[in-house]
Amino acid sequence: MYKVNDYVVYKKDVCQIKDIRNNKMNGQDYYILVPIDDESLIIDVPVDNRMGYLRSIISQKEADSFIQNICNIEPIENIEDKYIEKTYKDLLHNGTHEDLIKIIKTTYLRNSDRIKNNKKISDKDNDYFNKAEKYLYNELSIVYHMNFDETKNYIIRKVQETIK
Repeated sequence: MYKVNDYVVYKKDVCQIKDIRNNKMNGQDYYILVPIDDESLIIDVPVDNRMGYLRSIISQKEADSFIQNICNIEPIENIEDKYIEKTYKDLLHNGTHEDLIKIIKTTYLRNSDRIKNNKKISDKDNDYFNKAEKYLYNELSIVYHMNFDETKNYIIRKVQETIK
């Protein structure tokens, strides 16, 4: 059971537990969650987490290991444009850290290629790139006690060190 002020991931959003309350109507206890990037939103989730949408933030050891492995995660290859959005949606739905990196790498490479060919970047790719970054860096920012931009720069630097 989590405690007040713990950070958790609800679906894909990083939230802080602000309170634990009992619903007198059904007798169940609920976590009162507030997403770290939208403090105006309040989410009630049953403590028993029977839907499985709630999970712990990864540990720093797990995060360090994940970052060391980022170079080994391949972008999506050989997929037709008409199927790319479904692939992005599926990867985003899975929500694993590796799948988020696949989206980030793939969208970055696709948009870089467009820029090199004097084409406009894809709104679809850009949207999925931003979503994947948000979900990944919000969680890692809690792990490393940094803000979003510091976390992004830290990970980029660590990946670059791994390449050298």
